[in-house]
Amino acid sequence: MKTQIFKISLMLFIVIHALQLRAQDVSDYKLTVDAKVSNQGIGQKPGFSEWKTYPTRSVKTIGGFVPKKVKLDRYGGRADMKATATGFYHVQKINGRWWAVDPLGNLFIKKGLNEVQPGASERNKTAFQDKFTDNHDWAIKTTSELSKLGFNGAGAWSNYQQLKNVKPETPLACMVMLDFMGSYGRKKGAYQSAGHLGYPDNTIFVFDPEFEKFAGEYAKQIAVNIDDKNIFGYFSDNELPFYKKTLDSYLSKRDTTDVGYQAAASWLKRKNVVRTEITDQLRKEFLGVVADKYFSIVSAAIKKNDPNHMYIGCRFHSYEKGVPEVFQAAGKYVDVVSVNYYDVWTPQQQQMENWATWSGKPFLISEWYVKGEDSGMGNISGAGWVVKTQEDRGLFYQNYTLSLLESGNCVGWQWFKYQDNDPTNKNVDPSNSDSNKGILNNEYQFYNAITSKMKELNDAAYSLIDFFDSKKK
Repeated sequence: MKTQIFKISLMLFIVIHALQLRAQDVSDYKLTVDAKVSNQGIGQKPGFSEWKTYPTRSVKTIGGFVPKKVKLDRYGGRADMKATATGFYHVQKINGRWWAVDPLGNLFIKKGLNEVQPGASERNKTAFQDKFTDNHDWAIKTTSELSKLGFNGAGAWSNYQQLKNVKPETPLACMVMLDFMGSYGRKKGAYQSAGHLGYPDNTIFVFDPEFEKFAGEYAKQIAVNIDDKNIFGYFSDNELPFYKKTLDSYLSKRDTTDVGYQAAASWLKRKNVVRTEITDQLRKEFLGVVADKYFSIVSAAIKKNDPNHMYIGCRFHSYEKGVPEVFQAAGKYVDVVSVNYYDVWTPQQQQMENWATWSGKPFLISEWYVKGEDSGMGNISGAGWVVKTQEDRGLFYQNYTLSLLESGNCVGWQWFKYQDNDPTNKNVDPSNSDSNKGILNNEYQFYNAITSKMKELNDAAYSLIDFFDSKKK
């Protein structure tokens, strides 16, 4: 009886889950994976939620899909579909779908990893010496290994100085991680928090008159990249505090001469509203004002110094993912909206459609991962899911990216990250202390059970797009 009840409950969950996702076929979700969530990072004591079973689909469960061989160019773009060639990566909407376009003008989906760089711990350094002769040898071998797995890009915090020197026939599309507000904010009290910088009162210094001048000077460093064809684009910061109570936080500053306080108070006065009458809609509107100010300053500085490469935003991660005003502001200035998207097992189609509709731009998933219990690591630190095996991690990767490909508005993704956290390294951000986030361990050994699933999806990505688009016609 209990078994029958479980089966009925599971089927109901699958149906509801699929309807929420607007999936094309409920029967594609033929698999299940058990997962739990680490509490750290959401204001609770370290620990885990209960195990739950999640309906999951994979490349093999997509009804009617047969992978087809697609010829690739040296960048990993599809050689059978062309757009406007500019000599640099850019984005273009073609027949209702957003694409990245590689330097040769071929359509491209960025499939990358964050932190593609040698590990910094003593254990990492010892293992590095056993496998590589130097950083250049590491870059050559790593590029080859990742390319064989179907990856064509290196994401945030990667060693792009080394990676860009690999032979031009096998480059990875590199992201450059900048730190506009972070660099400015550290001078005024910003501090390291779990996963990102914290700011006094949870407010950024975007209204400071000195910030615009600082941004202009800071951006001069990127002028050397202007002719680099291997750079996909720039992130301007990481996970800024675009929070629900941002307006309240500016207004709560003790120093009423602070320019942030003055900006918020003046805005509220123009709205003819007093603090006790603030609504959530007003909070969203003011958050859009903050975002507009930030993106306008940073975008101008980036484009002045390097007009050839894309601006990929500042990696939205929290409340702002559901705020139209923030995406509308970003869309005026960025080429692609970046989102660190952790809080779902399967990306929500309506939510992804909203991002593109609100901003008028495509999006890139700039960070996400799942951790495996069979790695032997604690997996307490950081966000994301925990599953039982590396194979389950691979199924999560496939289930997640299938929805991205299906959306029609995603131009790529970046898994966090290349190598596991090393628990022996104490000089790290608290969110990166002891977790199985990488696709290889601290001895540079790949987890084959997850990478084989990654390769299967990565290699099939373009034919999956063709299949999903044909189903929409």
